[in-house]
Amino acid sequence: MITHKNISILFILLVIVVNLLNFYVTVNFLWFLGIIILWIGINAFGSALISSNYHVKAFCNNPLETEKKIALTFDDGPSIFTLEVLELLKKYNAQATFFCIGKNIEKHPEIVKQIIEDGHLLGNHSYSHSKFFDFYNEDKITDELRKTDKLLEKFTSKKINFFRPPYGVTTPSIRRALQLTNHKVIGWNIRSLDGGTKNQDFILSRIIKRISPGGIVLLHDTGSHSVLVLEQFLQFLHQNNYKVISVEELLNLKAYEN
Repeated sequence: MITHKNISILFILLVIVVNLLNFYVTVNFLWFLGIIILWIGINAFGSALISSNYHVKAFCNNPLETEKKIALTFDDGPSIFTLEVLELLKKYNAQATFFCIGKNIEKHPEIVKQIIEDGHLLGNHSYSHSKFFDFYNEDKITDELRKTDKLLEKFTSKKINFFRPPYGVTTPSIRRALQLTNHKVIGWNIRSLDGGTKNQDFILSRIIKRISPGGIVLLHDTGSHSVLVLEQFLQFLHQNNYKVISVEELLNLKAYEN
């Protein structure tokens, strides 16, 4: 299995071998440079791809699911658009998990309350969702997770189990923080890219092409374009006999603990 630990051990051994070889024949410094560049490249790819399980185990879908069941997840709220999302979910009798940012919970506590009342699940998406979150140390990440948990637990009265790292990036510091907080990382295998583009046709087409039993879809509840895509997507699922269930049910994992 390709993990950060295994790759690090492999490259350390490789450097040792090349150094030992250098005692007998002259090894061009470009070999050392190449090893370093390759190591950096593998680390960057593994960190950016949440489904790689490079740093932490992430639950991105249920490959054993054979029935037409998928899970919907929404990132970066709550926001004013979350209310429109909730109306659509109610209309199509669909369940979802909302990965909330702590500072947004403080702005819209009434919307978080509505999410719970409508029967949906809450997950931790950090407190700040900072662009520099990936560079935070273990202590700062732990503080962000616990601060957001505390805000969410006012509504659930139970410990939050699900965490989705900002941008889906994982690092050694995040791994160490999760060992303290005991969150389970929830990823996705169908990324809409609605956080980077407002082209509704592109977003909808991208999701539909990738839909399959057991999938987890990543959308955002922070823009009007995402709401419009969601309605079209829910119509597609209804027409094709797909059922939208919770992440908890799809993965057989508990979202909260007493």
